[in-house]
Amino acid sequence: MDLPKIIRQSPLFAGSTDEDIAAILRICKVREYERGEVLFDEGDVAQGFYIVAAGRVKVYKLSPEGKERILHVLQPGGNFAEAAIFADGRYPASAEPLEKSTLIFFPKRDFLDLLAEQGRIAINMIGGLSRFLRLFAGQIEELTFRDVPSRLARYLLDLGNEQNGAVELPTSKSAIASRLGTVSETLSRTFRKLSDEGLIRVEGKTIVILDAERLSDLADRFVG
Repeated sequence: MDLPKIIRQSPLFAGSTDEDIAAILRICKVREYERGEVLFDEGDVAQGFYIVAAGRVKVYKLSPEGKERILHVLQPGGNFAEAAIFADGRYPASAEPLEKSTLIFFPKRDFLDLLAEQGRIAINMIGGLSRFLRLFAGQIEELTFRDVPSRLARYLLDLGNEQNGAVELPTSKSAIASRLGTVSETLSRTFRKLSDEGLIRVEGKTIVILDAERLSDLADRFVG
């Protein structure tokens, strides 16, 4: 496993020098987790943060009634829980692998000591946290001003990089429904609607984007 390459895929460490990466490698730990194994629960004291080396991890919150709301699904190179090592030092959400996964763990105390010694790493991390905040702002905007067809259109376009062609859904449709702030039944109806209108073709977990331009128009539509 090429740990330096994986670490550089993370927005937190993009542009890091070889010297920075060498220092990071001295403190991080590679760990294996099984599907469904809880990494941490919302409110737990933060012990550190993670980068996905292989597999997929969901970050989610539970309502008082126990309903799950997925915030992110992390692929290899994705980082999560880094903000929790600052501020009050508690995890703001829960996390668990969606499949057997290999994660790179960064212990809180060791990493904070490294930031104090290596200013470049700290500057990179500020940029990564800023992108994280913009992502959350975008999610709030979607839930507030866009309907389910618009949210689904944007989700599919992001998977396909705004191009016509086939994309693989990275998780179950029920998890995608949670991510988009809706329920499975509504999501299924929306997939059928977009298919009937000739924007996509559904082939199991493969979605063929037939008309990216019209799908983009739908994704940009605001509801009144």
